[in-house]
Amino acid sequence: MNEAETRAELIDPALKAAGWGVIPDSRIRREVIAPGRLLGGGKRAKPEYADYVLVYRNQKLAVIEAKKRELRDTEGVGQAKKYAEKLQIRFAYSTNGMGIYQIDMLTGAEGYISEYPTPDELWEATFSKANEWRDRFAVIPFEDKSGTWEARYYQHNAITQVLEAIAAGRDRILLT
Repeated sequence: MNEAETRAELIDPALKAAGWGVIPDSRIRREVIAPGRLLGGGKRAKPEYADYVLVYRNQKLAVIEAKKRELRDTEGVGQAKKYAEKLQIRFAYSTNGMGIYQIDMLTGAEGYISEYPTPDELWEATFSKANEWRDRFAVIPFEDKSGTWEARYYQHNAITQVLEAIAAGRDRILLT
């Protein structure tokens, strides 16, 4: 079973069972991490894609790196950590559709889990303290010009950090 079959037959149904893409305001995305560095002559190097990015209430909460079923479930740990670091996401997962390996980028805790967390569980784990401003910001989607444009990961990170600073009640924010 190749990676595409593993995703379609094993991972997608497991995510749906956890409520991803079913619960309102939850989405599963394939994220372009970087479009590939410029090589010259109008050509680019191979782009980097995250297999899955779990989004809830307009916040990226987790990244999942999928591998074909014949490989070990931890085969994608390095990629998942790299993507989670770039996207500034707390949770990263590596899977072959059979086992699910979870990495908490904040605490460094790693280990196997039996099923994917629900959108609400990931939200609570990521944002354990309730915040009125964060809840207000969560209902406003990022501008995408009707789906024709998307912020690069570093732009998204900068916007998110500013919104978090406002939600935290900081009086001063340096924007460059």
